Amino acid sequence: MAEDAGNVVVVCPACGTKNRVRAAQSGRVRCALCHADLPWQVSADDRTFAVVVEESSLPVLVDVWAPWCGPCRMVSPIVEQMSREFAGRLKVVKVNSDESPGVSRRHTISSIPTLLMYQDGKETARLIGAHPAPQLQQWVQQQLSV
Repeated sequence: MAEDAGNVVVVCPACGTKNRVRAAQSGRVRCALCHADLPWQVSADDRTFAVVVEESSLPVLVDVWAPWCGPCRMVSPIVEQMSREFAGRLKVVKVNSDESPGVSRRHTISSIPTLLMYQDGKETARLIGAHPAPQLQQWVQQQLSV
């Protein structure tokens, strides 16, 4: 996925078509050619958090991380995998805590990585620290089932 001015280019896992996806839009993201659900992973910051996360019609998994954080680097590929695994059911948003201190302050985040689950514009769950992939996937699945 390549990011450009609030948009990302996502290659469809079903047909290989490149699709431009906006960071903030309603509904699910689908391939323009074959209409398969696309993995939706974008970034947000202090300025864009409200529109990208809180206004999403899909549940949102927010990954608050920092580039210097070892546990964050361990969790990142798992989070990316979940954007593919739950395509059409989940939007994944990455927030760099160093570049977005307002988001961290607002959510009283004192440890990273912190995963936040948002549904209908509100935080509904939180998971702090690095956890194994099966535990993270089960946690997300459980949140989506609520």
